[in-house]
Amino acid sequence: MNRIDALFAQKRKEGKTALLLYVTAGFPDLKTTEALIPVLEKAGADLIEIGVPFSDPIADGPTIQKASSLSLKAGATLKKIIDTIRALRRKTQVPLLLFSSYNPVLKYDPEKLIRDASGAGVDGILLPDLPPEEADRVIALCERARISHVFLIAPTTPPDRAEKIVKESSGFIYYVSTKGVTGARDKLDRSISAHVAQLRKLTDKPICVGFGISKPEHAKSLKGKVAGIVVGSALIREIEAGKTREDRLERAAQFTRNLARALE
Repeated sequence: MNRIDALFAQKRKEGKTALLLYVTAGFPDLKTTEALIPVLEKAGADLIEIGVPFSDPIADGPTIQKASSLSLKAGATLKKIIDTIRALRRKTQVPLLLFSSYNPVLKYDPEKLIRDASGAGVDGILLPDLPPEEADRVIALCERARISHVFLIAPTTPPDRAEKIVKESSGFIYYVSTKGVTGARDKLDRSISAHVAQLRKLTDKPICVGFGISKPEHAKSLKGKVAGIVVGSALIREIEAGKTREDRLERAAQFTRNLARALE
């Protein structure tokens, strides 16, 4: 059982909803990322998604696109991100999920990436543009390394394909709460509960909801209804608003504390 499995087993036992946060690695620089993740854990984050910046994003909205662009300009690479994760493991044991477009992984070499990521302390990987129908090799590599391979399910996913996705996913199922790209939204889609209920008929694996969740009231509305919520763009905006590293860390911590309280 890796850290992701252990987290959701504990949350299920406690009857609580997990708080998953997405950060763009290297935004505004890798030293900030290394300092940020332990701060987020202390503030109440249960799992951190570490986003690998990419110049041609698939599902990222403008906030994460901008953060990725600035990260790449600052010199972030997949190898440096793996090295940062290795350094982080001396400071924290919070579950870490590597979130990347497939292109950087393909260039790095999937077998080498999974081996290096696992050795550095990564607990799972999510490649949003690698469909399960083409992921046999990556799934096998993840299973060999004992790390989770998480897949996305959209509101438009047909039932027969959703059944295949939940079968192939491990760690948790990531349900995309709305059509379109990532980004903070004022209101959540009203169909979330119905879609999650349909997925629960297919699997007893943890189901987490992301895309658009940005406020404590959003978190509160989903508390107890899903295994976890994922917040990304709204956190990136808080980090961006900081004037110094210390200011960025404090803003991110306060934002996280507010979300965590809403889930208590």
